[in-house]
Amino acid sequence: MMGDHQNLALLLFGVFVAVTLAITTWASRHRQGSAEEFYAGGRLFSPMENGFAIAGDYMSAASFLGISGLIALFGYDGLLYSVGFLVAWLVVLFLVAELVRNCGRFTLGDVVAARMKERPVRIAAGTSSVTVSVLYLVAQMVGAGSLVGLLLGGTSGAAQTWTVIGVGALMVIYVSMGGMRATTWIQIVKAVLLMGGAIALTVLVLVHFHGDFNQLLRTAADRSGHGDRFLVPGLKYGGDWTARLDFISLALALVLGTAGLPHILTRFYTVPTARAARRSVVWSIGLIGSFYLMTIVLGFGAAALVGPDAVRGSNAAGNTAVPLLALDLGGGADSTGGTVLFAIVAAIAFATILAVVAGITLASSASVAHDLYASLRRRNAKPRSEVAVARVAAAGIGVVAIGLGLLARDLNVAFLVGLAFAVAASANLPVLLYSLFWRNFTTRGAVWSVYGGLLPALALVALSPVVSGGPQSLFPGVDFQYFPLENPGLVSIPLGFLAGWLGTVTSRDEADEAKHAETEVRSLTGAGAV
Repeated sequence: MMGDHQNLALLLFGVFVAVTLAITTWASRHRQGSAEEFYAGGRLFSPMENGFAIAGDYMSAASFLGISGLIALFGYDGLLYSVGFLVAWLVVLFLVAELVRNCGRFTLGDVVAARMKERPVRIAAGTSSVTVSVLYLVAQMVGAGSLVGLLLGGTSGAAQTWTVIGVGALMVIYVSMGGMRATTWIQIVKAVLLMGGAIALTVLVLVHFHGDFNQLLRTAADRSGHGDRFLVPGLKYGGDWTARLDFISLALALVLGTAGLPHILTRFYTVPTARAARRSVVWSIGLIGSFYLMTIVLGFGAAALVGPDAVRGSNAAGNTAVPLLALDLGGGADSTGGTVLFAIVAAIAFATILAVVAGITLASSASVAHDLYASLRRRNAKPRSEVAVARVAAAGIGVVAIGLGLLARDLNVAFLVGLAFAVAASANLPVLLYSLFWRNFTTRGAVWSVYGGLLPALALVALSPVVSGGPQSLFPGVDFQYFPLENPGLVSIPLGFLAGWLGTVTSRDEADEAKHAETEVRSLTGAGAV
């Protein structure tokens, strides 16, 4: 990129960072010492505000950069990510949102511990939540590095490294100073910016093709080099049975994983009632559904106007397709319009990353303080404020995410999020559904369910082509690939449910009927909910 692109984009980055820091400073003036204020913003947000914040939390760098890039490179098979991310919200709406709001206070561990022995269940749920959050954070870090690499011509590894470190530092500041109140308003601002940018680019693409979507698809197919194969299933996931099973695994992870994401579950506690939580999801579905429809236009638009070869040349995983599309729509690399549009889109993408990492970091630090610290602290030790522990945890999680983000910088961000979804669907969703709906579920079943999904998912990823055995792997020079699928969901999700069932039927302890009845009434009616 020429200096104009770089300078203007960096200026807009700076403006957004200044605005978000101002929001954080304003939020820090409110009383942040109480857990309810720090974790849930005092439960004062309206359904519309929370719906925008949920959308801001969910529409991550994986959505804006990764999915559009996959569509630009693989056509129809890339589009499947959009479908999976959107359909997942029906599971959240009908099975999870209202019941979770009624049963818990701040975390997944609250819901499960409502009818179990608290200590082992909270340790398991906290461990799983932190693991999922860190995986999700890595995707955002990779997106930030790709974006700055594009700005600086893709040659400055040091700039990418410092960008990842800078994003990590900012997310720690947002969380430790502003808590949920600042994080929510940052996500609302980001959702408005992202929707505005996506609408503008979508309109420009459609205007370029005179509103003829068929012409857009035909042009994309012709320029892809694959012809009509670009518009039908099979380009990425249809080569052999391994690829087809990989697609099924990915689909399961995307559809089931959303309901187990800690930073999404946490958002249901920021509204005053379960009815408000349900209405929040309706708002978010409208925003998210519109956005994912637009990513289809943007992905095929990048394929038609920029070309898969140029996209791949800029970033092998396709993460820079949308900024390149903006540059082309504005008039090209040497035009004022191209410079301005590229800078705006790059700044929106950067804003997307900053807002999402803040939400994820807050959710994971809440799990550390509210579940792990409270459970592992020695009985005779002097208790520290949960909020103080959460602030320290945010810094530690930031360091881990920075390190892993630097390691995985060449992987597609949507693909990385797919891994996080698989772990969430394997470890968090089974224990959540069993706790809410199975009368005989026991503490052993809950612990086995979490670890029975979490450990196989992580082990299968470690033994998959993602980590070793191929040119696109994290460690291309070695080969300890024994599991053929890139996404472990097809195996690890059933194992999570199976482990929960097996732990329950082999448990000597009987389920507490009274606690189950109390939880059931509370989840369905809201009686006694915090």
